[in-house]
Amino acid sequence: MTEVPQPGGRAGRVHPVEPIDPDVEVALPVPPDHRWRGQGAPVAMVALGGGLGSAARYGAGELWPTAPAAFPWTTLGVNVAGCAAIGVLMVLITEARTAHRLVRPFLGAGVLGGFTTFSTYAVDVQRLVAEEGRAAAGVGYLALTLVTAVAAVWAAQAVTRSAVRRSSSGGGAPRVAAGAAGGEGDA
Repeated sequence: MTEVPQPGGRAGRVHPVEPIDPDVEVALPVPPDHRWRGQGAPVAMVALGGGLGSAARYGAGELWPTAPAAFPWTTLGVNVAGCAAIGVLMVLITEARTAHRLVRPFLGAGVLGGFTTFSTYAVDVQRLVAEEGRAAAGVGYLALTLVTAVAAVWAAQAVTRSAVRRSSSGGGAPRVAAGAAGGEGDA
């Protein structure tokens, strides 16, 4: 713990400084009555994006409904597509361009977080295993979703990095946001 002077001459304790999300501007220490100051815009962007992403996910469920005893292909497809989009987004806003600080909360946590539906995934696994007695299908779905979601992020990042490198080969290296350079497998 570190002692930090507080107004009125008191010393207050704060936790050691940990890495902070680069989209959120936070100055330490933050007085208790000011903790949410500056957080309104990112929170609003996550909420707005989450509403849009959830509406898109609902639309996918309406377009391709899953029958009660069927394998949940729509949920699997939504999660894989959303994870691929997250892979593309993260490369574009951290390695290819310098994005506005609200782009990642809006698109990443908001739209794509609302679009992907890992809560429905858990309910689908429970339904397959407990309600329908199809343990093999439930465990298969559990594993298939995890493997394909991670593979989608990785593949989308790799393809996007390659495309960014090709498009910038004539004009030098792509712009990298401070602290955003990562290896091929970073998500």
